[in-house]
Amino acid sequence: MNVQKKLHTFHIPVMGLAYTIDSPIRVAHYGIDSVISIVDDELMEKMNAFYSEKFELPYREISQKVQDYRAERITSYLNLVDKIVKKKYAAFCDELATSKKALNNFIAMLPQVSDIKNALQFYVSSPFDKTNEIRNFVNKHLCHGAIDVNIMTKVDKANYIKNIALPAEYNDAHAALRGFANSNLSSSLVLSAGMNPSLYNYIAEFDSFLPDANGQLKKKIILKVSDFRSAMIQGSFLAKKGVWVSEYRIESGLNCGGHAFATDGLLLGPIMEEFKLRKNELVQTGHQLMCKALDSKGLPIPGQALDLKITVQGGVGTAQEHEFLLGHYGADSVGWGSPFLLVPEATATDAATRNLLANATESDFYHSDISPLGVPFNTVNGTTNEHLKNMRIAHHKAGSSCPKKLLALSREYDEQGICTASRKYQQLKLAELQLQKDTLTAKAFKEKEEAITVKSCLCVGLANPAYIENHITIKGEAQGVVICPGPNMAYFDKEVSLKDMVRHIYGQANVLASAYRPNFFIKELQLYIDYFAKDIGNVAQDITKAQLKKWNTFKSNLLEGIAYYNELFANNNYFQREKQDVLDKLQYYKNQLEGIAIPEMVLV
Repeated sequence: MNVQKKLHTFHIPVMGLAYTIDSPIRVAHYGIDSVISIVDDELMEKMNAFYSEKFELPYREISQKVQDYRAERITSYLNLVDKIVKKKYAAFCDELATSKKALNNFIAMLPQVSDIKNALQFYVSSPFDKTNEIRNFVNKHLCHGAIDVNIMTKVDKANYIKNIALPAEYNDAHAALRGFANSNLSSSLVLSAGMNPSLYNYIAEFDSFLPDANGQLKKKIILKVSDFRSAMIQGSFLAKKGVWVSEYRIESGLNCGGHAFATDGLLLGPIMEEFKLRKNELVQTGHQLMCKALDSKGLPIPGQALDLKITVQGGVGTAQEHEFLLGHYGADSVGWGSPFLLVPEATATDAATRNLLANATESDFYHSDISPLGVPFNTVNGTTNEHLKNMRIAHHKAGSSCPKKLLALSREYDEQGICTASRKYQQLKLAELQLQKDTLTAKAFKEKEEAITVKSCLCVGLANPAYIENHITIKGEAQGVVICPGPNMAYFDKEVSLKDMVRHIYGQANVLASAYRPNFFIKELQLYIDYFAKDIGNVAQDITKAQLKKWNTFKSNLLEGIAYYNELFANNNYFQREKQDVLDKLQYYKNQLEGIAIPEMVLV
């Protein structure tokens, strides 16, 4: 049996709809794991046609007239990606065995501490006439990177035919799940944005997610979570269906890209510490519940608990931070997302957007209200989507034509759902607001108006970069590009090659901007304090007991996090050069936090 090890200690998380839509085709042959969003079936259908032509592979269009078109499009595209990745990987392995230059370049991209790197260096240092030996070694020890997929559980709109609701399995997320389950991939499904009980129940209907007689899983589940409690609740729910969670992917609540799901003031360091201390509890609880469920179904029961990985992502930007997460917390992998938006070899980012990101400063990146989901959304000033949206507002045509309706989740005006970024929704809302104009101050009216029109069409804006980069025709109303980088993007200021970015991750190169960059734990702390102050500042006059409890818990958790970091940085050998700066910043932010007064509830 071949013993194949993961080559890398990092992965590329899902980014938007398009930014990682073809990342496995670009980087998997180097052994790099990446994640495809499977939300937008139309985007996948167009990419299917594009790559079929590029690699001279047969293509069969799947139109919306097909009953299960959404799932079938996803299956077809994922099968194509799988085929191309395997083809590129086989060619790459041949190149490694026959080209000393290619082998040297590949070795330069591997972690410093790597048995595989050491073994390959032996072949380079000796006369390069061992083609068969190198090929045998590569076949035995290497593998291509994972082709993982992501479903945002909240994007699960019900669908209709002639005003008749289709069964739940035709909901958007359900169909996407089926598309992955029916594909040839043997990889992982990343579930993000919280628990969707209906979707989680549906997973157990596919045998590929259940262990076979040998305790093996053809398809695995990765849960993206923000804290240990969420992991335990969601993992136990799935285990009771016989579904094992193979990985918990912890993401910073605010120091990340895309939607920012803030915790109750829990910071990444203390969260990772709890996972480190209680990982066995996750394993044993999940194993017992899963075995009981499998037994009740008359299915094979694994003789021992299956593997469980803990990975982490959100704001990491230096090799030292990367190594700290691996070494101190025992993380199995660290996600590097936003910096790869500046790597043309890795992500589908159009040149204009890469240039915007490279030239943006710290103040340009912010948590916005543009998402129709009503969750803070990371973005950057100066996008083409922002410009076009403002132009429509100025011409009294606020809102999008809403061609895809993936986020048509509001039922305020339509039982079948309507998107808050759509023109239909915004015009209705603006008309209602106009009736209140005489009762509002000019400032209050403007604020309410902006709260309506700020929403952007993410469905189109997040898909457009792949179309623009690959010269695929974009039909319909112009929406420009929406980009969703995390705040960490501010510290990278130039286009970077894949080789240099990977070497940066492993401490063999430096691609950071020359300006000051705070430690990622400190940056997250600053973001949480800003979030806390803004939340209190936006409060209405009537304060509820629930709000007070939330604020007190939030502040208490932040203070406990600061105390944890003080002890952590004072007593470890990492971050020696920045230790005093970190300790000074912790005291500064502690003082700032203590100075934020929680309002008192007025008793009438």
